[in-house]
Amino acid sequence: MAAAVAAADAGADVTVFEATRTLGGRARALHVQRPDGQPLTLDNGQHILIGAYSQTLALMQRVGVDLDQALLCLPLALPYPDGSGLQTPAWASRWPAPFDALVAIASASGWTWGERLALVRASLGWQRSGFACPPLMTVAELCARLPARVMDGLIEPLCVSALNIPGAQASAQVFLNVMRDALFGAGHAGLGASNLLLPRTDLSALMPDAAAQWLSTRHPDTVRLRTGERVLGLCPQGIAWQLYTAEGAETFDRVIWCTAAGPAAQAMAQAASDAGAAGDTGTASQLGAWSRTTAELRFTAITTVYAWAPGVRLAAPMLALPAEPGALRAPAQFVFDRGQLTPHDAAAQGVLAFVVSASEGERDALQARVLQQAADQLGLIGLQAIQTVVEKRATFACTPDLRRPAAAIAPDLWAAGDYVEGPYPATLEGAVRSGLAAGQAV
Repeated sequence: MAAAVAAADAGADVTVFEATRTLGGRARALHVQRPDGQPLTLDNGQHILIGAYSQTLALMQRVGVDLDQALLCLPLALPYPDGSGLQTPAWASRWPAPFDALVAIASASGWTWGERLALVRASLGWQRSGFACPPLMTVAELCARLPARVMDGLIEPLCVSALNIPGAQASAQVFLNVMRDALFGAGHAGLGASNLLLPRTDLSALMPDAAAQWLSTRHPDTVRLRTGERVLGLCPQGIAWQLYTAEGAETFDRVIWCTAAGPAAQAMAQAASDAGAAGDTGTASQLGAWSRTTAELRFTAITTVYAWAPGVRLAAPMLALPAEPGALRAPAQFVFDRGQLTPHDAAAQGVLAFVVSASEGERDALQARVLQQAADQLGLIGLQAIQTVVEKRATFACTPDLRRPAAAIAPDLWAAGDYVEGPYPATLEGAVRSGLAAGQAV
């Protein structure tokens, strides 16, 4: 949808093919029922934004989303159920970066002054180095001198939530990119870069539906949205591209391929074979090289367990959950109170979303362990599962010196997605940036 907005505003005639009936890809609404039969709208995984997501927030405003209504803005905070953890005082939440983050670190509950100062020194050291490090360095190596409490209570949860991979395996350079923008960058529209932005509405309404409405209103004659129509393949056709759907073949001057990495690699491999058979060896070589690079990406899973019990309410809209020896015992790193996020929605009251980044194991076993974790760490007995969403290929494994595919695939053919070459890990901001860049390129 970001690519469609950018391309349409640049003057292109745009056709959007969406395989499902719901826009948004992995960031979309789900319609389910609570255990008591009450209809409920959830999401295909619990998402979070930060104030540094400048292009995502600007795009949302561009298509008419009221950020104050759509997002709950919280100061940087990772509070634990016992009250410890990082929390920015309200009086410092609007301070310019990096002072807001430094105040949050200096006032972290449950930390000694030595632990706080160690993190401040490390953060300022990253700034002095230009947020650059050797390409093969891991997050664990980058932060090796930090105290164990800082690593366990902040760095590791941040790394797993942002990069979806443990610090011992995660790229330090990509982690520094995130820290640079979140702690020392400029926020958007008066927001602090480190502010946490929690969606107050379902993810379809948060941006994709608004973008679709904006496109149909602003460009009614030049934009076509075709939902429930899957593109089965493509083939170069002279200086154009032919797309194949169940309805037949259509020719387009330029194409932006916006699927997940796996289907993209498969489609380009088949297109390379077809181009080679047609004698277009140059295009075949480009398509094949891009496909091979994309196919080499490894992926990690994210699981969201939605659960409900009457009257349940957390101490804050979002809590960090402490790790315990053996990740299987307490797999979720964060829990969100959907009732506090959407207080106007009666069906959301008592609904919690537990997020398991870098998740391993089968759905039912993960769900059972999360419910046990809720009982052990939050004292919540009697939670009933509503829906457990397992995205087995949710993000690419953001390892050191990772080679990511370029946005340009072949002449007049681009890729857009959170996995293409860029500074960020697999995030909404990464996806939006790639879509806008591709849309502007056409």
